[in-house]
Amino acid sequence: MPRMLLGGIGIAWTLPNTLLGLVAGAAGLAFGARPRLDRRACALVFQRWPWGPGGAMTLGNVILHTGDTLDVACTTYAHRAGICEDPMIVLGEHERAHVFQYMALGPLFLPLYLACGGISVRNRFERAADRYAHSGRGWWPWPA
Repeated sequence: MPRMLLGGIGIAWTLPNTLLGLVAGAAGLAFGARPRLDRRACALVFQRWPWGPGGAMTLGNVILHTGDTLDVACTTYAHRAGICEDPMIVLGEHERAHVFQYMALGPLFLPLYLACGGISVRNRFERAADRYAHSGRGWWPWPA
């Protein structure tokens, strides 16, 4: 199946999640958030999103980011937890992996993500996104 067709199916499949992201992103517009299309990530990025502790969060094909650019270095979840000494990763690549996860799992993503531990180093979705940010491969959270 051609890649564009699969991408279109993934975008449609995760539309309920994307709508949540669009509502959250639109709410931030009045407080300084600025939307930008990121074709490589298949996502609409709301930069300077005004809420949260910092960093980024993905909802379907929407990335909510508190900073000015996703092209910033950050540590992995495992590194922050003191489990290992990982090299820095690019935040945008980590979030792009989450977009792909959403496109594959659609409305199942959020319940599975929460069942796997939410925002933590134990979460296989976060470890896979870190792996993808390191290597450009391996965004799928379960072994093949």
